[in-house]
Amino acid sequence: MAIVEKVIDAPPERIFDVLADGWTYSDWVVGTAHVRGVDDSWPRVGSQLYHRAGPWPLSLQDASTVLACEAPHRLVLRAGIWPAGEAIISFTLAPLEGGRTRVRIGEDFVAGPLHRLRNKLNDVVLHLRNQESLNRLSDIATRRPWHR
Repeated sequence: MAIVEKVIDAPPERIFDVLADGWTYSDWVVGTAHVRGVDDSWPRVGSQLYHRAGPWPLSLQDASTVLACEAPHRLVLRAGIWPAGEAIISFTLAPLEGGRTRVRIGEDFVAGPLHRLRNKLNDVVLHLRNQESLNRLSDIATRRPWHR
């Protein structure tokens, strides 16, 4: 499993607002090329975000499904990228002093060829990808207008 953490200079509510806006996923999730649709109930359990991952013309269409949502502290998704497989991705947001938040992403392939090919190289790639995703999430959470 690839686990990445970052301290972001924003409260959990502000960061979770970005997670709760499914239309922003292609802005900060590395590898997501386009969000094709978002269920109106996102991020309630069972709701889905429909995406395209990877570069054109090799991009794959699939969906991510919310498995758990405890706003503003936890979100768990099952992300499909078939025929490559599926991954479980968990976001944990822990408040810190000074209005900051420790954000943790844990990701692991659970089905498909990428699950069967699990090795250290996969973990390194996921680690680097999620590190950049957290950098992008931080940029959005700390720079976009916010009203609470």
